Amino acid sequence: MANGFEERLREYLDSGFPILYIRSFEENKVDEVIAKVSGNRELVEWNEARGFVDFLHKKPLVKRGSSLENTLDYLDMNEEIDRKIFVIKDAASYLDDPKIVAKIKQLALDIVKELDGTIIIVSSVLNIPREIEKFVTIFTLDDLNENEIQEVIQQFLEEQGLPQITDTLLEEMANAFKGLSRYEINNILALAIANHSELSKKDLQYIFEQKQQMIMKSGILEMIPVRESISDIGGLENLKSWLANKEKVLRNINKAADFGVDIPKGVLIAGMPGCGKSLTAKAAANQFNIPLLRLDMGKLMGKYVGESEENMRRAIALAEAVSPCVLWIDELEKAFAGIGEGQGGSEVTTRLFGTFLTWMQDKKTMAFVIATANNISKLPPELLRKGRFDEIFYVSLPNEAERRKIFELHIAKRRENDLNSINLTELVEETDGYSGADIEGVVKEGIELAFVKGDANLTTRHILQVIEDTHSLSEIMGDELEDMEEDYENRQFKRASR
Repeated sequence: MANGFEERLREYLDSGFPILYIRSFEENKVDEVIAKVSGNRELVEWNEARGFVDFLHKKPLVKRGSSLENTLDYLDMNEEIDRKIFVIKDAASYLDDPKIVAKIKQLALDIVKELDGTIIIVSSVLNIPREIEKFVTIFTLDDLNENEIQEVIQQFLEEQGLPQITDTLLEEMANAFKGLSRYEINNILALAIANHSELSKKDLQYIFEQKQQMIMKSGILEMIPVRESISDIGGLENLKSWLANKEKVLRNINKAADFGVDIPKGVLIAGMPGCGKSLTAKAAANQFNIPLLRLDMGKLMGKYVGESEENMRRAIALAEAVSPCVLWIDELEKAFAGIGEGQGGSEVTTRLFGTFLTWMQDKKTMAFVIATANNISKLPPELLRKGRFDEIFYVSLPNEAERRKIFELHIAKRRENDLNSINLTELVEETDGYSGADIEGVVKEGIELAFVKGDANLTTRHILQVIEDTHSLSEIMGDELEDMEEDYENRQFKRASR
């Protein structure tokens, strides 16, 4: 893990870059690497708990509790930064203080001008004030790879005096632990041993629970509980058949890879609102039997320079850590509208788009992306090219057969005993131009109407009465829906329905 990180850090230290910002939760590991690459330079540190201390032994260099501001003054006035590496920890909140930022900037200017020193900021939070942005180079400690995770597991078992596990279980656990830090891995192993006195396959549940914690703590992704199934979708047979093929690949990924099958990237489902796009995302996760993560693009936007891009990278890293999973991005056009074709778009949004695009192109993990969009005309054309998604489907308003199926599903779900007595053909004829959501709505209102009237059963008449007072999606959106339909046809996207 550390070799590439070590070499890059050493190069930047030797080249005299004034401020290096290492974003990592694993301070102990970062300390090891900094000590390794420091060469002949003296190492000093400031942290919130102990103040200004010797880096290697954490012994105070001045009176205990010296503030960061006083430490910066001391280093500046006495040119004490010369021939030193000054490591700052616990500083994310201090970087909102103009005084602190000004003093760090002055030290950076001194380093650039004449002094041989380096400031290293170590934090799990990225916060780079604009005033010092040009002096800062960002580093991220790479995640442990599979071999390194296996070494952590084997070392833990050895230290605990426990027998080593089988190669098969070791490989499975190492794959499940991907994306977790050394600290988190050791904690989960300790929990497993405390409960079972040995490691076994059932301990994989602890890993899944820890990854759920990662998602909840991130505030960027949301883990969606899934109850919907493919059988809850009325119609969209082409899309459902396509997803069934992907399920077969994902469930047998090693055999598929050996056969030469690429790891599935994902699907973009575009089309009419209220016609099952979001339902499909949930049902697909259920069918694949993997977690569903929802990415809210609005939550990525941060107030600090580089924060939004870092949030995007963090979201991607979390999705890959939790994989196999479905990563659902709803209303994709709202996230990336205005990019490309001379439309402009903010610099931050453009950079977010670039990060996402590169990931989709190069993705090798089993984070299966399901993106949904109502109007793809607002999406950048680069996103619609081959190689980003495995396929693009468009969903139109349900046809007669699909409307019948949707009525059957929603009536049976709520009033199964009444289904046989209802004239579905008449309901289908009266709902031309209705979306799936429209049909669900009239069924629910029809059942409510029957209850309020005190009727013992739901009848065709109840639902027809609601239909008479309902404006369908095609009535409300009219020309806009026709334009969307024509656009999808011209682009030759696959139809979700047969």
